[in-house]
Amino acid sequence: MSRILFVTSSLRGAASLSTKVATALVDRLQTQSPGATVVHRDLAAQPLPHIGEDFVAAQAVAAEARNPAQQAALALSDTLVQEVFAADTIIIASAMINFGLASTLKSWVDYLLRAGATFRYDETGVHGLVTGKKKVYLVEARGGVYSDGPAKAFDFQEPYLRHVLGFIGLTEIESIVVEGVAYGPDVAEKAVAGALDKISTITARAA
Repeated sequence: MSRILFVTSSLRGAASLSTKVATALVDRLQTQSPGATVVHRDLAAQPLPHIGEDFVAAQAVAAEARNPAQQAALALSDTLVQEVFAADTIIIASAMINFGLASTLKSWVDYLLRAGATFRYDETGVHGLVTGKKKVYLVEARGGVYSDGPAKAFDFQEPYLRHVLGFIGLTEIESIVVEGVAYGPDVAEKAVAGALDKISTITARAA
């Protein structure tokens, strides 16, 4: 049975274009794989606490030596890591905020990247531990145009996401971009239509 992890992060609620387009992608994949299960991690409705001293300290001590706060911080990370490992397809809806990610999505990344859990180091370098045939879709909404032209150098959204996901072993990544939406309703409508057209060509992976 196919398993989809759906991560949303926009602060705009029902007005979010990244969530709207990503939801259409989830719906398409479910239609093609009727038995697919979806885990929705809504980081806007249920924001994760920022990592802090307890999370950092917990990774440096043995399990039996952790205090309750340290245990809770690592347990939350364990849950998020397990959701990624369990998924066949991961859909991340990301609205660009000040050239980068929403802080809610950054917190998810901070809990996800853990030495010994999702990556490891040895004498040959770093090795991602999230292996297997997992497909990641990045659905990115942007007020301006950053995929090309003079503003491309200011895109710290997609390059960052591709880097951190690749760092843990997720390298099969496809982007669906909705950009220029701040230029007016006509431009926004055209951008959404283009993204939905791209989604209409996507085929679900075999379970």
